[in-house]
Amino acid sequence: HVQLVESGGGLVQPGGSLRLSCAASGFIFSSYWMYWVRQAPGKEREGVAVIDSDGSTTYADSVKGRFTISQDNAKNTLYLQLTNLKTEDTAMYYCATLGRSTAYWGQGTQVTVS
Repeated sequence: HVQLVESGGGLVQPGGSLRLSCAASGFIFSSYWMYWVRQAPGKEREGVAVIDSDGSTTYADSVKGRFTISQDNAKNTLYLQLTNLKTEDTAMYYCATLGRSTAYWGQGTQVTVS
């Protein structure tokens, strides 16, 4: 079965950096588009970045130039490098992918910028 497990979140000061990881299993990782999505308390879920099966990437305007999505197909792991963090980046960060009829989500990893 599909499993996504995020890690790497934590407390960081403004201007700091973090690298989030998402270990994937149960599907052909390299064939699927992978997403990072975040949700701050009291706010709507927000798509942060996506990487397609060809390695092309797209970012939300709010993180463009600061965040980098990447993947290691040999390790079945998705990454999100966060730099120049701002207080408004505080949120739970989830990795996700889309199956034929459903979306799969990890449990999330908390990023707090303060």
